[in-house]
Amino acid sequence: MLFVLRNTSGSIISLHREAVAGGEPLPGDHPDVLAFLHSGGSAIPGFGSLDASLVRVIEDLIDVLISRNVIRITDLPPEAQHKLLERKRFRESVRENSLQLLPPDPH
Repeated sequence: MLFVLRNTSGSIISLHREAVAGGEPLPGDHPDVLAFLHSGGSAIPGFGSLDASLVRVIEDLIDVLISRNVIRITDLPPEAQHKLLERKRFRESVRENSLQLLPPDPH
């Protein structure tokens, strides 16, 4: 069971694992909870997708810094190394399984 706080228009503004004053108990699979989680925890629609896009930009930035020998992957904490390598493997597997309509970019 989760506990949610809502704004005056009824939208969820925060999600809690423990009971909070004014919190409404809801199951984790409730449509309002799922919508809140899908929005990235923001009452502003689309903010979660912007965060996801920014994560991709940060990944690409780290790749550029590594390729230019500005940083080494071993300079990062082990948890960050693990997450970056997992995402890189996933992105490569998705790319390998996708339909290639154009030849690869030589750059």
